[in-house]
Amino acid sequence: MPRLRTVAVAAGGALLVRRALRRRVQASPLWPLPALEEPVSGRPRTRALRLRVARREIVADGVVRLRLEGRQVPRWEPGAHLDLVLPSGLIRQYSLCGDVADTSSYTVATRLLADGRGGSREVHEELREGAEVEVRGPRNRFPLVAAPAYVFVAGGIGITPVLPMLRALPPGTPWRLLYCGRGRASMPFLDEIEKWGGGRVTVVATDEDGRPDLDALFAEVPAGAAVYCCGPEGLMEAVEARVPEGTTLHRERFAPRATAVGGDRPFEVELRRTGRTVTVPAGSSTLAAVRAELPGTVYSCEQGFCGTCRQRVLEGEIDHRDELLTDAERDDAMLICVSRAQGERIVLDL
Repeated sequence: MPRLRTVAVAAGGALLVRRALRRRVQASPLWPLPALEEPVSGRPRTRALRLRVARREIVADGVVRLRLEGRQVPRWEPGAHLDLVLPSGLIRQYSLCGDVADTSSYTVATRLLADGRGGSREVHEELREGAEVEVRGPRNRFPLVAAPAYVFVAGGIGITPVLPMLRALPPGTPWRLLYCGRGRASMPFLDEIEKWGGGRVTVVATDEDGRPDLDALFAEVPAGAAVYCCGPEGLMEAVEARVPEGTTLHRERFAPRATAVGGDRPFEVELRRTGRTVTVPAGSSTLAAVRAELPGTVYSCEQGFCGTCRQRVLEGEIDHRDELLTDAERDDAMLICVSRAQGERIVLDL
């Protein structure tokens, strides 16, 4: 079976790619940039910046691309995402899809979700050219690792983290891309992607071509290849079922896997640094109870896949219900939007 990695892989494997990217950035006259901050208390710090929307453009039906400018921004690597703190206070994550060598701006793209929770609509309606927005990050849980060959599968807006990866691959690296979407008009960056061509790119618009042929895509994948997938859950599951032995699958979700969760019971949460204890009722989340005492506690997806609400656990057994943390990270951290205590009490570093 292929080894699976969901939005988290060992940093050591990315060393060669990281060095190549760093050489590109070092060519900038603004080098060196300040190093990204190291994790503290079991979760990554994120640097807050105020950036201006310098350019806003529609790049596909329902998809807007924003160029966010500042005097100087922290460096980033392919696969990284940015937290946008929207005017309403909502926090949403968007993959960076611009040039890693650009030290004065970030580029993100987002699709308008008519049945979403309001974040994408706020981006589309409020973040006009000239507007300012607070950003945090960048953070990377979907890094490009060194491999002898690559297969990329992107569905719709899932192309955004893949674009910088394709641009960063060393010349001569074998790679293939399957890019699929409901229709060509809804698929962002299609013109740029089709220019690469050369037999490496397969574009499937389901309204014209039907479902993508994943069996054909994986029929001749070399051993040791890295497979990257980002898109709807159905596509991710189909790719996982077909990835051949001897390859490594790396995935990033924009929505949580549908799972049945039950057995809720009340428990207590001690906020060690605050010196308070709160009760989490059955049917309510740890996040809601914590925010009742500490309203400034940050969160975003409330579904266990973005990592914004991650907290360090000092004592107690954790009932993990997230889509993000690795086995090692689960030893002393939890996403408080969905995860709970297994017993009667848990202690957080808050």
